[in-house]
Amino acid sequence: MPHVVVLTSGGTISSRRNGDSVVAVDDASTLLSGIETGEGVTVEAHDVVRTGSYRMTPTDMRAIAEAVAHHLGRDDVDGIVVTHGTDTLEETAILLDLTHGDDRPVVLTGAQRAADVADTDGPRNLRDAIDVAASPAARGTGVVVAFNGSVFAARGVRKSHTVDLAAFSNPAGAVATVHDGAVHVHNVPVRPAPQAPVTSTFDTVRVDVVAVYPGADDALLRASVTAGARGIVLVGTGLGNAPAGIAEAVADIVAGEVIIALSTRVADGPVLPVYGHGGGFDLAAAGAVAASLPPSQTRITLALMLSAGAAPADIATALGRCTR
Repeated sequence: MPHVVVLTSGGTISSRRNGDSVVAVDDASTLLSGIETGEGVTVEAHDVVRTGSYRMTPTDMRAIAEAVAHHLGRDDVDGIVVTHGTDTLEETAILLDLTHGDDRPVVLTGAQRAADVADTDGPRNLRDAIDVAASPAARGTGVVVAFNGSVFAARGVRKSHTVDLAAFSNPAGAVATVHDGAVHVHNVPVRPAPQAPVTSTFDTVRVDVVAVYPGADDALLRASVTAGARGIVLVGTGLGNAPAGIAEAVADIVAGEVIIALSTRVADGPVLPVYGHGGGFDLAAAGAVAASLPPSQTRITLALMLSAGAAPADIATALGRCTR
């Protein structure tokens, strides 16, 4: 008899109108009220945090990771569901996946429409997520995101629409689909060995995101270093390119032992060192490390590894091991 633990953290799935705005108010018991589970599936629920995910802090994310690890330490648990706001779900998903070394599935889900909207999508998404977490077929898939009937691997997943019910996508495609309680797994992601568990150092390690654009200079990169950044995600154009002068700044910053991960604003495709005159070839030569994940997930990966004191070579390997 499958047993699933649901961990709640707020978000639209638990939000209701409060005056002219919408805020997260529902607790775990309210969220599960009226949810029908598959035959023989039992569910227990626990509140971890309750906030809109645009307000999520590294401390909140660590609390979720610790709660997941705690309940996976139990022999009676077959899978975990985490309800989460959609804005930063992709960040928490990658943090959980980086540290997940169990074959039992961890499934994140949420909603695009608040709980008090007549056609809210929250209950269906939650029911689907529970079905995935309880399914023997989902064993070994790692951390996944179940949304609008599709299941995506955590690595590379991103929110790709602000209001559509099919809010998430992954360049690698779907891992599985869910329909009327039936879970159909299409492929199992290849996942590297897990990182060490997240520690309190993660809460305070500073990793900034700096995007380039036509005419951009090095002011924001150097300001990040002045502000205490130990890592910077440089969001380039195309294959990972930048305007004139950025490569010189990268060389200076890397020489000061700040790691610069080179990502791209393009949704699909790898970062490759091809172009000169300040492009990706010059950025790589200056010491920037090509990252394969979206900027949001690159930042979490870099912050986790820096907080664990990982060597630069290990960080470079981790940043580049997943293909968009």
